[in-house]
Amino acid sequence: MRIGILALSLALSGAALAQTGSAQDDKAAGKAAQKTAESRKPTDPQIAHVAATAHQIDIERGKMALKKSKNAEVKQFAEQMVNDHQAGLKEAVALCGRLGVKPEPNATSKALLDGAKKATTKLQKLNGKAFDKEYIDTEVAYHQAVIDAVKNTLIPSAQNDQLKQLLTDTGPTLEGHLQHAKNVQSQLGGSASR
Repeated sequence: MRIGILALSLALSGAALAQTGSAQDDKAAGKAAQKTAESRKPTDPQIAHVAATAHQIDIERGKMALKKSKNAEVKQFAEQMVNDHQAGLKEAVALCGRLGVKPEPNATSKALLDGAKKATTKLQKLNGKAFDKEYIDTEVAYHQAVIDAVKNTLIPSAQNDQLKQLLTDTGPTLEGHLQHAKNVQSQLGGSASR
């Protein structure tokens, strides 16, 4: 699936924040991404690193949910996140290889990792329904932030046409993930962190 650029928007969204690791942080991070993008556009190698970082974060978060959750719907969503983001990571890496682009670590990818560490710490402390709600709330906010960043920052910043097309093609998959997460969220009784 074409979700290779998911990571890009996530890294951009986390760059300006000291996140606390919740769904609210991911939403605020999306707004920060737009401000960050307005001040400086990421380069293609930086976008590639952000994408790889974001995929890895959602893969790890999905694996945690598969271990901790007992809810069939949450587990199904988490399995989809692991599978889709592993495929997206593989696709992004392959594109970098074809283009001869070496992903470049940057402040955005570092901020993304820092925010993910805080979210992981919070999720590790939760169990049962509290875990399920926080995980899904975080995924809803995460995917909304990514969609916004892809549309408003990543596509306009990408210089390579193939990278730009990959980002464009990612949209329907990201929208599908967001809708799936929202469906699970409504089954769990709404948002835990709002």
